[in-house]
Formats: sequence, C-alpha cells, structure tokens
Amino acid sequence: MAKRRGGMPGMGGNMNQLMKQAQKMQKQMEDTTKELEETTYEATAGGGVVKVVVSGKKEVVSVTLEEEVVDPDDIEMLEDLIVAATNEALRKMEEDSQARMGKITGGLGGMGGGFPF
Repeated sequence: MAKRRGGMPGMGGNMNQLMKQAQKMQKQMEDTTKELEETTYEATAGGGVVKVVVSGKKEVVSVTLEEEVVDPDDIEMLEDLIVAATNEALRKMEEDSQARMGKITGGLGGMGGGFPF
C-alpha cells in the first residue's frame, strides 16, 4: 500500500500547473472584461436616421437623431427606431463579449464544464 501512495509522483506538479493555468485564465478574463467595458458599440436604425452608442458596461452612451426623423405626429415610429438601434447595439456588444471570452475559455468544454467564472 505504501507503494501506491508513492506511485503518484507528479500529481502535485500537475495540480500546481492547473492552478497556474486557472490564475492565468482569470487574469486574461479580468483584462478582457476591462477592455470590453471601455469599448463602445454603435448601431443605427431607419437607414441611419437614429444612431445609438452603448458601452461594454451595457449603458447607453449616446443617441443621435437626424432632424427628418423627428415628426411630432409620429412619435411612436421614433420610439421604435430608438429601441431597434439600442437593441442592435446591445446585441453587438454581447456578441463581441462572447467571442472574446470564448477565446479564453474555449478549451474548457472538455474539462467537466469548466471553471465557474
């Protein structure tokens, strides 16, 4: 039985290596999250008459309206265009976020679900 305990050399080294990889991945994710938060995403609607810019923090940074889209008799259309542009900008932000994080965590699928971060 004593041989079995001693028969697992390198197990600690593998665990240390795994921990180092996890720490490296966590640092990469933190850096990427910061980069994403500093990135802006722009989308337009109505052929460009409404432009919305959002940040990686999921905050609306700006809304720009061309003069011709402002019709007091059709406020509902303007509201719809603003919603459409905002949703598209947020979709772009989410897509970029998933792509960047996927590059970091891509190899974890075969490790029993990966790490919970």
